[in-house]
Amino acid sequence: MKFRIGYRTMKTAVGTAISILLAQQLGLDNFASAGILTILCIQVTKRRSLRTALDRFLACVLAMPFSALFFEGISYHPIVIGLMLFFFIPTIVMLKAPDGIVTSSVIILHIYMAGKVTMAIFLNELGVIAIGIGVALLINLYMPSVDKKLQNYVSKIEENFKIIFSEMVRYLRIGDSNWDGKEITVGARLLDEAITLALQDVENHFLRDEDTYFHYFTMREKQFDIIERILPIVTSITHTVTQGHMIADFLEELSENIHSRNTAHIYIQKLREMKVTFEEMELPKTREEFEVRAALLQLVNEMKDYLIIKSTFKGLKSSSDVNETGRLEAN
Repeated sequence: MKFRIGYRTMKTAVGTAISILLAQQLGLDNFASAGILTILCIQVTKRRSLRTALDRFLACVLAMPFSALFFEGISYHPIVIGLMLFFFIPTIVMLKAPDGIVTSSVIILHIYMAGKVTMAIFLNELGVIAIGIGVALLINLYMPSVDKKLQNYVSKIEENFKIIFSEMVRYLRIGDSNWDGKEITVGARLLDEAITLALQDVENHFLRDEDTYFHYFTMREKQFDIIERILPIVTSITHTVTQGHMIADFLEELSENIHSRNTAHIYIQKLREMKVTFEEMELPKTREEFEVRAALLQLVNEMKDYLIIKSTFKGLKSSSDVNETGRLEAN
């Protein structure tokens, strides 16, 4: 079995050690709890880490006056802990900081075990909180770039689309149905993985709400939905006609031009011209020919929608193309 240590594991290990060391060197009581806070606050993205840190800080700070009110006001007894949590947890949930419930409970138990509430105890707990959360935030400022992974997904998805279109072309020309269709399953998986990674990339930038890779992959996902609608249309065609060969030529050219240049508008125009040509051709003579040509017309309309989706995409920066054109766009 392959053993692999990820960045988050490494950051958690290093951050925990640093937090405990700092808290211990400063002579804080319960210094090991600083490490627990660091473990809980290190997340997979910068934004998530910041949100978690704020939730935990708020909950931990509120835990101290709650502890003073209940323990000093009633008594230091396990039943009082339960009574306080009965009011404390809904308060934290109301403040939309549920991630802080577990860590704040640690602070509550520290005060309970101390058996008293003093300014020194409050300052000690604030120190533990500040070190644990602060170290986690600093450690999480570094996130490895995923640009190469995202660009790799771009290449794989485009290649996947090319194969699918090539299989459509073969079917329209010779009626070959030996294709196992695995590219459909692979394409769906690649798009899911790519969108997840692109969202993670957005979460790793504090000042950026949108990401071109995310828009690119969602655009491809919409096109993929159309491809899935097209396949049953193609397979419903029982015999070849002239229009089928024309569409096959079009799809073949399209499959060879799923690349960095934005040529969607060119192919939209070609579809329009093809549709006009179809209308000028001789009417079908048999019911079977009529059904085939109706299916082909539906295919043309779906391909128009496919290309329109691409034409609205603004562009995608790529490490390989940005120096030359500043944009990466594809059909």
